[in-house]
Amino acid sequence: MPPKSKAAAAAAAAAEPVSVEDLFSALHRHIEAGQFPQAVKVADQVLAVAPGDEDAVRCKVVAHIKSDNTDRALAAIRAADRLPIDLSYYKAYCYYRQNKLQEALEILNGQEETAAVLQLESQIYYRLARMTDCLNSYEKLQKFKIDSVDLNVNTIAALVAAGRASEVHAAMKAQKVDLTTRALRDARSFELAYNSACTLIENKKYSEAKEQLDLAKRIGKEELMVEDYAEEEIEYELAPVSAQLAYVQQLQGQTQEAMETYINMTNKKSGDPSSLAVATTNLISLKGTKDAADSLRKLDQLVEKSTAPNQLQLIASLEFKLPPRKKEALYSARVLLLLHANKIDQAHELVSGLLGMFQDSIFPILLQAAVHVREKKVQKAEEVLSRYAEKHPDNSKEVLLALAQIAASANHFQIAADSLSKISDIQHMPATVATLVALKERLSDSNGAASVLDSAIQWWKNAMTEDNKLDVFMREAASFKLNHGRDEEACQLYEELVKSYGSTEALAGLVATSARTDLEKAELYEKKLKPLPGLKGINVESLEKTSGARHVDQAVKVDVPEEVKKQKAKKRKRKPKYPKNFDPANPGPPPDPERWLPKRERSSYRPKRNKRGTQVRGAQGSVSKHDAAATNVGGASSKASQSTNSAKAPEPPKGSNKSRNKKSRR
Repeated sequence: MPPKSKAAAAAAAAAEPVSVEDLFSALHRHIEAGQFPQAVKVADQVLAVAPGDEDAVRCKVVAHIKSDNTDRALAAIRAADRLPIDLSYYKAYCYYRQNKLQEALEILNGQEETAAVLQLESQIYYRLARMTDCLNSYEKLQKFKIDSVDLNVNTIAALVAAGRASEVHAAMKAQKVDLTTRALRDARSFELAYNSACTLIENKKYSEAKEQLDLAKRIGKEELMVEDYAEEEIEYELAPVSAQLAYVQQLQGQTQEAMETYINMTNKKSGDPSSLAVATTNLISLKGTKDAADSLRKLDQLVEKSTAPNQLQLIASLEFKLPPRKKEALYSARVLLLLHANKIDQAHELVSGLLGMFQDSIFPILLQAAVHVREKKVQKAEEVLSRYAEKHPDNSKEVLLALAQIAASANHFQIAADSLSKISDIQHMPATVATLVALKERLSDSNGAASVLDSAIQWWKNAMTEDNKLDVFMREAASFKLNHGRDEEACQLYEELVKSYGSTEALAGLVATSARTDLEKAELYEKKLKPLPGLKGINVESLEKTSGARHVDQAVKVDVPEEVKKQKAKKRKRKPKYPKNFDPANPGPPPDPERWLPKRERSSYRPKRNKRGTQVRGAQGSVSKHDAAATNVGGASSKASQSTNSAKAPEPPKGSNKSRNKKSRR
């Protein structure tokens, strides 16, 4: 019997039925090796043999997801809708990967709260910036047996993103997690050290944050070196840490070092898109208005080109990964650069898109007001900010501050004062009080300014803080009231200062103020003042009888002792130095005082005369100006002679000597 060919053998092998157990073994082998496209093919073979097999369907869907092919995964899920298989979790995950977060959340709402469902739900809430719901999901996850380190890392990230970094220490203490640098060094957790450093940055502890960022970078580098990563790959993986370190340096005033890091990252493209976007935005903020065109080009590379009006979207690698807070920073930088580049129309268009994209945020409102100010439409900017503050009184602190600044710059002092007065939690702060008092004075409202000072004093009297500024406010209020004719109120404030703090300056102020209202009190407190040295021998009564000090133009004569006069008189006289061969006995004629002047400027200078006369240049037959003038004069004289003596024939005018001597040029 002749041997079979390879094609025939393969056809025979394909014709032979393969057991489901062997197919599942091959499927398991492909999945373990990460060969997901082959796993999909084997899953299809299983379904061909055993249609509707639940395990095969699940393996096929997961293999598509692992291959980053969520569209095919969703198609496989829809094909299995008629089967009694619940694939809702995988469908929600596919929507999450496609950034269809609201659809994914709606699917999970009806699911049982398993560990996997809660983890996916927390990630969706994090992407949606709903940090309170995200933290609630993490709290529910604590009852499941999952990796506590990952849970703590995510909890810290959610608290920082929610603006609750001050609560991180207490939350981790409840989980018995130590976030000190020594404990993190022992824990050897890169993510925990990095997130803890972010917490310290939010709490403005920059030196400690830098230590933990350096620790995170060292731990991460050691772990990647163990896995045989190349130097460039390590730099790429640790780009978020490098960007955060540069940000800390920027906050500490080390702008040159931070700028070098940002430039190195952006030029080498050594980092993931999110880190490069952060580095680019921070670099632009450091450069400011310098080279705005180049900064705009760099930002335009991060924004997706869209033909639809008011539709904004970052490039695909950033749209799904950057949190809303960083997107706000990026778009804000672009609007400000457009304003500096005088591209007002583009700035208007961008702000209109931001108003629809970030409806719950105040930064588009602030940018809209900035555009109006740039257009010199201050009143319109004030209307935009005032309207938002009225609609959102609980979230309008930054808006009211911006309104106060814009109004004060435009000399709208009443609007500025009213805006600051609406921010209740800063009424006691020195900067706020000083600004309000200045605004009230501009409005000639001394009563309102005094009321602001009195309210601040009352707040600090009830405050239980270490850094109490009651004495500062009382001293400034007393000075203000004294300058505005409120002598009794100023006297009371100075008296409280003397009794509470024993200030010598306040005691002097009390004496000066009491002298206007209560002379006996002034004399009583005057005795407590320390005598000035050198004033014991002065007779006050005789001093009062004098006419007072008079201004003297000349210098005051001072009695100098005789010994000092003799010392000044004994000055050594030096012999004068003469030029060589100069005899002081016979000096000769004095030197010319004009010897340093140029010859043309000396009084003895006489210019040389031109013996040939003035040379006339021009066309043949032309006449010089002098000759023309002479001819005109002659003509006038002939006319005069005609009018006086009509019998006498007029003589022809005589030309000048120059005209007679002139040679024609041929």
